[in-house]
Amino acid sequence: MNPSARAVVIGGGVVGASTLYHLAKIGWSDVMLIEKSELTSGSTWHAAGGMHTFNGEANISRLQKYTIDLYREIEALSGQSCGLHPNGGLMLAATAGRTRQSETHLLARPLPWHGNRNDLAQGGRALQSLIDTSHFIGALWRADGGHCDPSGTTQAYVKAARLLGASVERFTRVQSLAQRADGSWDVVTDKGTVHAEHVVNCGGLWAREIGHMVGIELPVLAMEHHYLLTEDIPELQGRQQEIVNTTDYAGEIYMRQERGGALIGTYEPHGIVWSPLKTPDDFFDAAPARRLRAPGAIL
Repeated sequence: MNPSARAVVIGGGVVGASTLYHLAKIGWSDVMLIEKSELTSGSTWHAAGGMHTFNGEANISRLQKYTIDLYREIEALSGQSCGLHPNGGLMLAATAGRTRQSETHLLARPLPWHGNRNDLAQGGRALQSLIDTSHFIGALWRADGGHCDPSGTTQAYVKAARLLGASVERFTRVQSLAQRADGSWDVVTDKGTVHAEHVVNCGGLWAREIGHMVGIELPVLAMEHHYLLTEDIPELQGRQQEIVNTTDYAGEIYMRQERGGALIGTYEPHGIVWSPLKTPDDFFDAAPARRLRAPGAIL
């Protein structure tokens, strides 16, 4: 392991790998990613992989579009597939009898495609054969959505970053962080110490614990989340194309095809805080953060 780097990225999930690639892309070839286990061994490996550009904030929508285009860029550069399924996305608007939240969100503004219940029955069912159109009054169709393979995407980022000079240290645990007087950092690991000008915290589920190494209380909490994978569904057999990714904002549920079945995920209204190292009660007894010296920074 190199004893120094311009920047050290902690965490080998899709966010850490993307950060490594972008730093290398702008010319920071002397950058290192440190992962305590295998790449994608945290939350990345079981992510649903949905991608779309539908967002109420225009800048976020542009960032989402950039990311989707970037997947094709790193595929070409690395030779690693991101497992792209550009099958589009369908956002459902519920009837007023259930809730007006999704109706307002989707239909109370100019949209590329929306309609009444007949439009949904005629257009939506062709795109998504598993929905019951009696529960919805309309839908928004976006052709630029779909889903990808999070693990494959992470590997593509890493391979592309390595081609640009970046390095990756797997099965290496960061034990502590110590800031020098000049603002740079000693990243102490179980395989030696790396002196770095910058440290980027991409620890995901462990980001809060990494922050504790330098006295920072990050407002990052992991929440329990459930999704299920079905067996093969008869209605999906024989289709030439996948059903589109579908989101029901009122029902707080999303679905996409997974081989011959479906992946269905929900957003729990009363989610439970989870941490690999702390109990839920510890989250509400945060230690005060301390100011860090410039020019070094931990993000």
